[in-house]
Amino acid sequence: MTTEHNIGFVDFAYRTALAAGVAILPHFREVIEVENKDSGAGYDPVTEADTAAEHVIRAAIRKAYPDHGIRGEEHGWERGRSRYTWVIDPIDGTRSFILGQMHWATLIALHDGEGVVAGLAHQPYVGETFLGAVGGSAEWRRAGEQRTLRTRRCASIGVAALACTDPKMFGTPSDLAAFKRVADRARLTRYGGDCYGYCLLAMGLIDVVIESSLQAYDVQALIPIIAGAGGVVTTWTGSSADEGGSIVACGDPGLHAQVLRVLEDR
Repeated sequence: MTTEHNIGFVDFAYRTALAAGVAILPHFREVIEVENKDSGAGYDPVTEADTAAEHVIRAAIRKAYPDHGIRGEEHGWERGRSRYTWVIDPIDGTRSFILGQMHWATLIALHDGEGVVAGLAHQPYVGETFLGAVGGSAEWRRAGEQRTLRTRRCASIGVAALACTDPKMFGTPSDLAAFKRVADRARLTRYGGDCYGYCLLAMGLIDVVIESSLQAYDVQALIPIIAGAGGVVTTWTGSSADEGGSIVACGDPGLHAQVLRVLEDR
């Protein structure tokens, strides 16, 4: 598929994310009912805003690309007749959303059966969007403004800014210990960013994001944004991040290699 086609997919995703934002914003910073999807002892919140936004996105995809599959957090996976699947998280960062914080966004990605070819993160309250497509650069848009995104160079972990949503996401003591090995060496570590940590990495403001327990819909939209800005996103073993799991993103490819070695304790 050509770069022009990928950019066309991004433009469709952008229009669709704007429409989803219209469905989301009436619920933001309002008293709303929150359901816990986790039947165990955990907490996995979902709101009417999540489900309404996913309905908007799915309807737009079915109309524009009726043969494409759709894989969403709230309503599951509808297999398509083509090799393409849209992977969506209507509100990534629902915990932030229900607290009235702003580190949340709508994530929309397109996977062609081999890899992610287009993705975006849109935050309607702030009004900014991060976009990327394979074969093109990454871009930031807000209120008619736009600029190309570039990650920054970072020579070593010792001068790096590290982001992670929550250290509780590391499911085993060894995973948490691996994260701490990097965090203890980093110049600065901040928590709570959800998808925004990856977006700010693409902007050149954060150097490393290390997380675990991610799903495909948590990360696929962010991969072409970071790659288009000059960064790298993989699992902790250096393999494809498409299906989530334990993820490390770096703005500097050289730093990425350093972080992988520390995570593996070599």
